[in-house]
Parts: sequence; structure tokens; C-alpha cells
Amino acid sequence: MYNQDLKINSQITPDLDNIGKGQLSFFEMTYNPDVLDCLSSLSNDEVFTSPKLANLMLDLLPNEIWSNPNAKFLDPVCKSGVFLREIVKRLDKGLENQIPDRQTRINHICKNQVYGIAITYLTALLSRRSVYCAKIANSPFSICDEFDDEMGNIIFGKSEHIFDNGKCVECGASEGVFGKRDGLENHAYAFIHSNIDTVFKEILTMKFDVIIGNPPYQLDDGGAGASAKPIYHLFVEQAKKLNPNYLIMITPSRWFAGGKGLDEFRDNMLNDRRIKQIHDFPNSKDCFDNVEIKGGVSYFLWDRDYNGDCEIFTYENGQCVSYAKRPLKEKGIDVFIRYNQAVSIINKVRKLDEKSFSNLVSSRKPFGLATNIKGNPKPYVNCNENVVLYQNGSTGYIKRSEIPSNKENILTHKVYIGRAYGAGEGFPHQILNNPIYGEPNTVCTETYLMIGKFESEEICKNVMSYISTRFFRFLVMLIKNTQDAPKRVYQLVPIQDFSRSWTDEQLYAKYGLSKDEINFIESMIRPMENDTGEKVKKSRSKKTAQSQLDLENDDE
Repeated sequence: MYNQDLKINSQITPDLDNIGKGQLSFFEMTYNPDVLDCLSSLSNDEVFTSPKLANLMLDLLPNEIWSNPNAKFLDPVCKSGVFLREIVKRLDKGLENQIPDRQTRINHICKNQVYGIAITYLTALLSRRSVYCAKIANSPFSICDEFDDEMGNIIFGKSEHIFDNGKCVECGASEGVFGKRDGLENHAYAFIHSNIDTVFKEILTMKFDVIIGNPPYQLDDGGAGASAKPIYHLFVEQAKKLNPNYLIMITPSRWFAGGKGLDEFRDNMLNDRRIKQIHDFPNSKDCFDNVEIKGGVSYFLWDRDYNGDCEIFTYENGQCVSYAKRPLKEKGIDVFIRYNQAVSIINKVRKLDEKSFSNLVSSRKPFGLATNIKGNPKPYVNCNENVVLYQNGSTGYIKRSEIPSNKENILTHKVYIGRAYGAGEGFPHQILNNPIYGEPNTVCTETYLMIGKFESEEICKNVMSYISTRFFRFLVMLIKNTQDAPKRVYQLVPIQDFSRSWTDEQLYAKYGLSKDEINFIESMIRPMENDTGEKVKKSRSKKTAQSQLDLENDDE
């Protein structure tokens, strides 16, 4: 197992804060590398990057770039200015021999090498303060004394959404939310919009050696509840269009296997052999202490001149616990297999060429009933239409005539499984809720998916024994990277012979799994907490609202 400490390259990141040495003593006295560690997120959409994380990302670049006076760097989504600040510090050290005079060197770096596009007016001021030590680039307090305007190379200006049918055609933002902001930021990020001030035109046509950043992750799309759509992929795609030598961005990892509207982006990424490294953090708190990002986060190095397999680093509690160099796309699989140790397991399972369990799983709303539908607490009196309704947290009764669709499945034997399950980010994890036997004359709301229809209760119980195995839930986990569990998360699970029940030991033997592979599965998946098939209690339980299932819900 690969094991390495997360350490910043101390030779590349010098201490510029020794007061009284050399030139620019004001710069050295006021340049506090710890202040940005104190910043938390602006919102769930925009997450600040710590100096430590910024330096880990910058360490992916070749060392020689820091001694190149012609290299140009762009952060297209400046929030705190941390990337640009750390770049300035590295170039300041790397160019010492070529530009010995400190003030001349800093002027050259700030005016000719380092550029940023701020995402809001406030972050423009903050970024300039971080990089130039002054929110006004040409003020007497700026460390660069050659700027002739207030913005310097960290720009912000007017940018507008282009709405059509209530949505921005470029980012998908809701016109109802972002159309009339009355002086508030409209979040029409200039890097991914075309209706922008002329101030952006020059910088967006420049040739950059490095583009690096932490883009906004999502925007309200005007859907039900707290519905939001991802937008981070738009920044990655736009950055690639500028064709830098290197591209480094940190984003949520949901694109690996899911995410609303990310299918095309995922396919492009998995087939892009210029992606040289991915550094993956299944627990986002390993990167962002104060923000929980379901599914974790990852940053990647895209190298324009590279063409090969990708180095995959997986981190846990601040250390790299797994490393492999492998293709991003496994043959016949349209998602990224996140865990290096899982690849050999998947290959053994797929070798038998069995049909997918997802063929047995319904899409959302198996009977056309939304999550908020509540049945009558007692059977309807003098009515021959009573059907038991499995609903959020309890059971009730509904009339057969009130069931919108798939009435032919009412009298069948089936299995119900929760469409969402979340229990924190730690491992071992349960992954799925307990399956429930759906006896004849029952239906369910959108809270559940329906599995099957089967010939008998015994077969249903055998299916449920399979679902309860760690093996089954491990294969689900490889696609299920948030609490949402739609039909597609069962894609990698093979169908078994359900005339019998199943145990992990039987499945491990069937697929010839090694001791190491078994140990990995059991380190990731814990046993089911309750006995299989426990009845839903008629009591109140903590709701999991449909709108809270996953802000990037891409259910069928």
C-alpha cells in the first residue's frame, strides 16, 4: 500500500516574512500566510482554498516553471487570491538569479506573469489585498509600483446571464433567482459567460502556461426545494479551450459517477489521456475543514503534452493510502472506478458476464406517488380498494383508484429499497438502507424504489439476503458517491440465482476474491445494522425530503 505524508515542498515555498531583510520590508511585514487559513466558505456554492491546499496543488507543476520569467499564470475564479499569492512567492524565489533586484522582480512578476479574474467585487478586493498587499493595485501601499489602474491584473467587471425560458443558456442559472438582483451579485461568472465587459476581453485571449483554481460548484436552478445544478465542469471545459500547458482545478468528485447533467463531461474526462494525475479525497473535510461536500473532492493535473494512463492518489486523514497508474476509463464501464483496490474486484466480477441487477430496479416513483404523499393511518371503512402504502417513515393506506401508475405490480411480490441513505462520510459504511419485503397488495411512494416483481415471498427474501451482503453494497458504493441511490447505482452489481439465499462467503468464493480484496471490501462496508426485512414502523421518523436527497440529483 502506498503511504506518504501530505507535505508542501519547502524548497519551493520560501518564507518571505523575515522582517528587515532585503527589499520590500513592508511587503514582508504585512504578508501574513496564515490569514487565509481563517476564511470559511462564502456559501455552499463557493468554497475558499487554504494556503496549504493551494501549495499542494502547485506542487504538481514542474520545478523549472518557477524560474521561467515568461511563464504566465491565471486563476479564473479568484476568491481570496491564495493561488496567485503563493505563485508570486514561488516566482520571487525562483527568479532571484535572473532578476536580482527585489522590487524589479516583484514588479515583473505582478505585472507580467500573474493574472486573476475575481468572481465578485468583494473577492476582487480581497484577492488584490492578498497578492499586492493593497486592495487598490496602484496605491502607495501596493508591492508593485508599476500598475496604472486600480485593478492591476486581478480584474472584475460587469457580466450578465443570457436568459431563455427562465434559464441562463450558458450556466443554467434560474432567472427567477438571479434575474433581478437589485444591486446584489448575480453570479454570472465572467469566465463562463459571453455577455461581459470589455475589461475581460484581453485576459481571455491571452496564452497562459498555467490555469489553476477552485471554481464555484453549483447554482440554484429554480427547481423544487433546494435544487441546484453543478457548474464547476463549465470552468474546466472553458479552461481547456484556452489550451494552457497545464490545468489544475479542485472540484467535487461527483462527476466520477453521477451529478446532474454531467454525463458528457464525465465521458470527456474519462477519455482525456492528458489528465496526468488525480488526487482524490473521499472525505471532503480532508481538504475543507468547515464544509461537507457529499462525495468528496479531488484535484487533477491536466498536461497538454501528456498522453498516457493517469496516476490516481487516494487520501485519508491527511495521508495518501493508495496509489496506482491506470486508465481512467475501464472497458465497458461509463463511470470512474474511484478506488484503486476495486479495479481487480470489478474485473473478476465482470469476467462471468452476468446481467446487471439494475435491470430489476425501478426508476423513481415506482407507482407515480411523490414522497410527500401520505396514506390514511387506518384502512378506509366500507371500501374494497385498500392498498398498504409504504411511505416516508411509516405505512398507511391508499385507495387503488388513487394510484397513478403501474397498478399491475400491486398484487406482485417485490422488494422495496430506500432511494436515499446517508450516514456520514466515514468508513466502514452501510451504503444502503435495509430492504423491505413488499407483499402483494402494497405500493410505495418515491421514498423507495421497487425491485422485481417475483414469484414468491421466498425469492424476495433471497434477493434481500443478497442486498444485505457486503459484496452487493460494495459494488453499489463504487457508483453511489452521495446519499442518493437511484437505479443507476446498481449498474455494476450482477444478478444471482435467487432460488437460494446468499452470503458474503459464498460470493467471495464464486468470484475468486483474494484475501486482500476481501479485507478491502470489509474495511469499506459494515454489516447491515438490522435484520433483513424489518417492517417499517408506524411512527414518526426524521424526514429526508426529496429536495435534500442530493443537490445534484440526476435520477432517472
